[in-house]
Amino acid sequence: MGAQKKGASRVSEDPEELTRVPLQAILLADSFATTFRPITLERPKVLLPLVNVPMINYTLAWLESAGVEEVFVFCCAHSKQVIHYLESSEWFSQPNFSVQTIESHNSVGAGDALRLIYERNVIHGDFVLISGDTVSNMSLTQALQEHKERRKKDSNAVMTMVVKRSKPSPITRQSRLGTDELFIAIDPDTKQLLYYEDRADHSRGVIYLDKLLLAENTSISLHNDKQDCYIDICSPEVLSLFTDNFDYQHLRRHFVKGLLVDDIMGYKIFTHEIHSSYAARIDNFRSYDTISKDIIQRWTYPLVPDVMFFGNSATKLERQGMYRASEVGQSRSAQIGPFTVVGEGTKIGDNTGISNSVIGKGCTIGSNVLIEGSYVWDNVIIEDGCKLSHAIVCDGVIMKSGAVLEPGVVLSFKVVIGQQFVVPPYSKVSLFQQPTKQDSDEELEYADNSSGIVETPLDNSNREITSELSEKQCWPTSQLGAGGVGYIWSFSEGGHDEEWRHSIAPISTEKLAEATDAMDDDMELAPDGSILPPSGDLKLDSEDDYTEVFRDESIDFEKEVEATFLRAVHEDINVDNVILEVNSLRLSYNKLTADCAGAVFYSVLKFALDSSHGSTGKLS
Repeated sequence: MGAQKKGASRVSEDPEELTRVPLQAILLADSFATTFRPITLERPKVLLPLVNVPMINYTLAWLESAGVEEVFVFCCAHSKQVIHYLESSEWFSQPNFSVQTIESHNSVGAGDALRLIYERNVIHGDFVLISGDTVSNMSLTQALQEHKERRKKDSNAVMTMVVKRSKPSPITRQSRLGTDELFIAIDPDTKQLLYYEDRADHSRGVIYLDKLLLAENTSISLHNDKQDCYIDICSPEVLSLFTDNFDYQHLRRHFVKGLLVDDIMGYKIFTHEIHSSYAARIDNFRSYDTISKDIIQRWTYPLVPDVMFFGNSATKLERQGMYRASEVGQSRSAQIGPFTVVGEGTKIGDNTGISNSVIGKGCTIGSNVLIEGSYVWDNVIIEDGCKLSHAIVCDGVIMKSGAVLEPGVVLSFKVVIGQQFVVPPYSKVSLFQQPTKQDSDEELEYADNSSGIVETPLDNSNREITSELSEKQCWPTSQLGAGGVGYIWSFSEGGHDEEWRHSIAPISTEKLAEATDAMDDDMELAPDGSILPPSGDLKLDSEDDYTEVFRDESIDFEKEVEATFLRAVHEDINVDNVILEVNSLRLSYNKLTADCAGAVFYSVLKFALDSSHGSTGKLS
């Protein structure tokens, strides 16, 4: 299905003329990544449920609320599923909000997608570029106005990138979303982006900058406490730049970095920082978990379960952040804990406990089941005595009695786990064999028909799976327990390290201790024992090609300790992990033990005062 208006002519480049064009958006419904395998072998990422609502609905709902009038949804992997879902949804009938799809089977990256859209000649002015796995409630008014004002003064200002403060963990060197530590340099006066690196050399707390960057800019502010929200306001020239540069595929690694080092054309990228608003992209399983918790705890309002349900049965908010849909059958002895969502028609047996989890619709959960920090999608059967800890369970899975899912497990569609079988930590289980070819991040999330992979649509029709699998495709019962069906995927070389970093499971005390030791070793290797602080102004060092920035960060330190304390309370994090986190903050900010004690005392006192006005968590 292609977009219409192929013969439309381009409008004038006059900024006043551009303001009269309806605000448009390009939504990429393909992430061109493999981080959600094996799930995305059968269903596109944008249709995976996020707190029981397909991800793409959050993105479209935000675009509509932000004043966007026309959205072009680019579909590639599992394109038929995406198009069918949109055509049968409410989005195709919204007044003053047009949604059109553009389909491709040959694109292997965002660059190909934008080149195809340029050829269709459907974009006529400034547009919002976003992927269909982004959740936000920010207002676009100020960012759009800043972009347009800059364009009036400088036609080379082709993009405004939305960022938000989010300091990475000093232990794991990654954000709360499980993404790599990001280093960016910004002109503090103009907000122009000057440097972007999400895979910098973390050792010794040092990064290397070109002297020309410092010589050509009177003032530079370097940050590693910013999160890229992957929401961009673009001028039409962005599309033509992709057409002129066929080596541009990845939006950040190729396009953004390409413009930053291009001295010939002189195109510029600027930043717009949001503060109280929410914006985040689901990049991996850890960010899936983090953003789900943010939705349940209402940081994304109005995109929350009791307000946004898109034709499903209404969900009611009860005390302690518990959401319950209609027709939920719950035994009197079952315990539903805080920050839990239970979908329509789900049945819960005797003495079962569920907390900090999302349960989909039509699930049958037996007696004496324990579910903690997990995501159980639709029509799942969990028999008596099963235990699930920080796991993802896709549609149609069957867990036979006594089965156990260790932290970080992902069960893809219609897998069967046998009786009493314990699935090891971080395991990924699928009905399909693990692909022998290790695709790059820029290759498609799906295989062609020759792979034998079958798409699993959203309608959850009960197709007979066993007839589609040959005997050699099923594990022996000893591999997944009695009656088990599916493959346990193996870790690639060095993959186990990535699994715990990107998993929904809390990082274990052992892994945190290892990361802390590694950080201590890095500090010992530094010339003066220092590490890079979150942000600061840069000045040229006459003897070295790198700069190190130092400033008093007592306020930032106290805020980080407070955030760590509150997260521990809300998510019931193990005390040993909290101690490691606070100690790592002490090392990172070069503070004394007394500073830690004072910051913790302040956090406890503030929490107690806040709690006197209403319960926000529990202390133990």
